[in-house]
Amino acid sequence: MDFANLASQLNAGTILPEGIVILTLLGVLIVDLILGRTSSRWIGYLAIAGLLAAIVALSLQWDATNPIAFSGGFNSDDLSIVFRGIIALSAAVTILMSIRYVEQSGTALAEFIAILLTATLGGMFLSGASELVMIFISLETLSISSYLLTGYTKRDPRSNEAALKYLLIGASSTAVFLYGVSLLYGLSGGQTQLSAIADGIAKAHIGQSLGIVISLVFVIAGIGFKISAAPFHQWTPDVYEGAPTPVIAFLSVGSKAAGFALAIRLLTSVFPLVADEWKFVFTALAVLSMVLGNVVALAQTSMKRMLAYSSIAQAGFVMIGMIAGTEAGYASMIFYLLVYLFMNLCGFTCIILFSLRTGTDQIAEYSGLYQKDPLLTLGLSISLLSLGGIPPLAGFFGKIYLFWAGWQAGLYWLVLLGLVTSVVSIYYYIRVVKMMVVKEPQEMSEVVQNYPPVQWNLPGFRPLQVGLIVTLIATTISGILSNPLFTLANNSVSHTAILQGTTAVSTQASAVNIEQPEKM
Repeated sequence: MDFANLASQLNAGTILPEGIVILTLLGVLIVDLILGRTSSRWIGYLAIAGLLAAIVALSLQWDATNPIAFSGGFNSDDLSIVFRGIIALSAAVTILMSIRYVEQSGTALAEFIAILLTATLGGMFLSGASELVMIFISLETLSISSYLLTGYTKRDPRSNEAALKYLLIGASSTAVFLYGVSLLYGLSGGQTQLSAIADGIAKAHIGQSLGIVISLVFVIAGIGFKISAAPFHQWTPDVYEGAPTPVIAFLSVGSKAAGFALAIRLLTSVFPLVADEWKFVFTALAVLSMVLGNVVALAQTSMKRMLAYSSIAQAGFVMIGMIAGTEAGYASMIFYLLVYLFMNLCGFTCIILFSLRTGTDQIAEYSGLYQKDPLLTLGLSISLLSLGGIPPLAGFFGKIYLFWAGWQAGLYWLVLLGLVTSVVSIYYYIRVVKMMVVKEPQEMSEVVQNYPPVQWNLPGFRPLQVGLIVTLIATTISGILSNPLFTLANNSVSHTAILQGTTAVSTQASAVNIEQPEKM
C-alpha cells in the first residue's frame, strides 16, 4: 500500500480538534513544569483558548465530504461534531469555574486542568468512535480521568469516599459493557467496526437471537451508568455531594453528552433488528429516571444532591427523544443538551460562588440571599427556572421540543408522564428561588447575614464571575433566540448518514400507528 492510499484511509485531518486539545494538554504541563505555581494565574486561560480553538476547528469540518477516518474507526459526521462541541464547551466553562475553587482547596491547578482535558479528549473521541476497540479506549479515558477528578481534593474525606464509590461502581459497569461488546464481536464473526458488525449479524440471521438480546442488555447497562439513568444511578448522589463542584458540573454535561452520543451511534448502527426491544428498555429507564429523580429531589436538603437527582430526571427527559427514534426525536435530544449545557453550568457556577463565600451548600442557608448578592440570586433563579421548564427560558423550549417529538412518534403516555414529573420538578426548583427572593430580612439565614461584601476585583474570583455572566446570558438568549440552535440540531441529524435509515423506519412505523385507529 503506497503512502497516498494510506493517507486517504487514515484521513487524519478529521481529528484536528482532538489534536488541538492534545497540544493544549501538553502545553499546560510544559508551562507548569517550567514556571511552577507562578503560572496558575493564566494557565487556565491557555486551556480555554485551546478548547475554543478546537471548537472553531470543529465548525470548519461541518458537512465534510469524507468524514470517515482511520479505516472506519472514527466518524466525524455532523452528529459527532455537535456532541464533541458540547463536550469541549462544557470543559471550557468548567475551567473558568474551577480556577479559584482548586486554588482555595490547596491543590495544584495545572494537574487538575490536565486531567480535565484528558477527560474531554476521551469524551470527544467517544462521540465519533465507530469501532469497538476505539469505543472502549475512549470510554476508559473518560472514566479513569473522571475517577481522578472526583478524588482530586485529597484532604477532603467526602471526596475520597465519592471517588472510591465511583471507581467501584464504574469498574463494574465497564466490565458489564465490555462483556456485551465482546458478545457482539463473537456473534458478528470477529468484526469490530460497527457497520461490519451489523452486516455480520444480518448475514448470520441471528438478529433476534438470545445472544443479541443479552449483548443489548449489557451494553445498555454500561450506557445507563454513563448517563446517570435509574436504576444505574446509585453513584450519582454520593459523587455529586462529595466530589469537587467543578468536576460534577463537567460530569453532568460533558460525560452525559458523551454517553448519549455513544448510545445513538451504537444502538442505531448495531441493533436495528431489535429496535423495539431497546426502545422498550429505554422506556423503562426513562420512566424510572423521571419518577425517581424528581420525587427524591423533593426531600433533599443539599443543593448538590438536589441537582444530582435533577440530573437523573433530565436524563429521563432526554431519553424520550431517543425512544421516538425519528429525525425530530434525535434533533430534540441535541437541542436539549445544548441548552442544558448553559443552564446547568450556570447553576453550578452560582453554587461554587456561594460555597466559596460561605462554606456551605445547604438549601436552607440560601434564605434571603437576594438582600446581599442580587446577581448570584438572579443567575441561580434563571438556571433553576430554566431547568424546571418555565417559559420563556431555554429549558421550556427544550422540553416542548422533546415532548412534541415523542407525541408525534405515538409515545402519548410517556409524554404525559414527562409533563407530570416536570410539574413536580418545578416545585423543588421554585422552593429555592422563593427562599432566596421572598424571605423577609428578619428571616435571613445566619450564613447570609455574615455574607462577605461582593467585590469584583478580588484575586481569583474574576473567572468565576465571567463564567456566571456568560452562562446567564447564554441561558437567557438561547430561550428567546432559540432558532439557530433548532437549525443546528436539525441539520446535524439530517446530514448524518447513519440516522437516515432508522429515522425513516421509525417515521413509517409511527404513521402506521396513527392510521390504524382512524381505520378502526
